[in-house]
Amino acid sequence: MDNAGADQKNKAMFFNLVITFQQAAFQHMGKIPNPITGKIEREIEQARMAIDMLDMLKARTKSNLADEETRMLDHVLRELKLNFVDELDKDKKAAQAASHDSHDATNNTTTQVVEDAHQNTNPT
Repeated sequence: MDNAGADQKNKAMFFNLVITFQQAAFQHMGKIPNPITGKIEREIEQARMAIDMLDMLKARTKSNLADEETRMLDHVLRELKLNFVDELDKDKKAAQAASHDSHDATNNTTTQVVEDAHQNTNPT
């Protein structure tokens, strides 16, 4: 294989590697189903790891990539990070809603206990 052929092969392998981590991150964010189970499986820390791997790849290959490779990697990282932040916001909102619901349930229970106690101490 000549240098041009080897360069094309390496470029294709680089794109494939980036896409592999991109798909893994999306899968772990719950954006796409697991290709094996067909189910949405959300593992946000695994998504973070895939994004971190691409960040590391970018840092380690700085000044060694063709412009096209740099643009593609930057685009993928930007897209993943925006989606990741969106998922963290969803988690935060869900936790706040659950906390609010729990607080309401506690208040309702406390109110009921107080009302029950009041009824038991005041004979009719």
